[in-house]
Amino acid sequence: MPIATLNGIRLSYEVTGTGPLVLLIMGTGSPGRVWRTYQVPALVKAGFRVATMDNRGIAPSDESAAGIRIEDLVSDTAALIEHLGGGPAHLVGTSMGARVAQELSLARPELVGKAVLLATTGRPHPVSQMLNRGEQALQDQGIKLPAEYSAAIKAILNFSPHTLHDPNRAQEWLDILEYGAGTAPSPGVRAQLGMDRSRDRLAEYARITVPTLVVGFADDRMLPPAFGREVAAAIPRARYVEIEKCGHYGYLERPEEVNRVVIDFLTAAPKL
Repeated sequence: MPIATLNGIRLSYEVTGTGPLVLLIMGTGSPGRVWRTYQVPALVKAGFRVATMDNRGIAPSDESAAGIRIEDLVSDTAALIEHLGGGPAHLVGTSMGARVAQELSLARPELVGKAVLLATTGRPHPVSQMLNRGEQALQDQGIKLPAEYSAAIKAILNFSPHTLHDPNRAQEWLDILEYGAGTAPSPGVRAQLGMDRSRDRLAEYARITVPTLVVGFADDRMLPPAFGREVAAAIPRARYVEIEKCGHYGYLERPEEVNRVVIDFLTAAPKL
């Protein structure tokens, strides 16, 4: 993957296809390659030039272990769009990546064509805040959960009961999660976990003018769809779509449905 020095850091990215630019922004602790299994091929086939990136904190991008702010990620994303030829670029973000897309749409609307926000929120919630602090504490105290237990907890938190009800599908995801649990979290991931998530930004989102689609996942335990509906209500003329039988990782659980919704929105003619 190419690495460019942008916004004062080394940023790893990859571009595939030709056509209008779509930039995919991943959530906390995840590399950009997660998009490449399902979303990148579908978007390229639909006629887009698709960029993925390893957010600040995810190697080989600079880990910025001393601390990361949402403003840093927004500036990094803006710098990459400019590096790739300038905007407007369409944005698709999930979880933390959706927050980045929201804030960039607010701060630099000239760089954004359309924004798709998957599994998003505009305000903090006590349960998610406590879970985040717990994840930070595990790392700070050097506690490593057994891989089997870590995989089971992640599956329960991030996948729909409909997926886990199928023993074969459940085992497939457990195997993947257990394999990933064998790697200790990096200082960069710890810096991402430590980002300030305490601000309620819903009132500010009333100033977003970018055409926006918010996608909620019906069985999302991490960011229940009610949070996405709030964001859609806050952004003028935003659309909201809810996809059934998937959790926080809905773009992996029901990729065909997610891709269809995203591509339909990105290819639709703008409303006058």
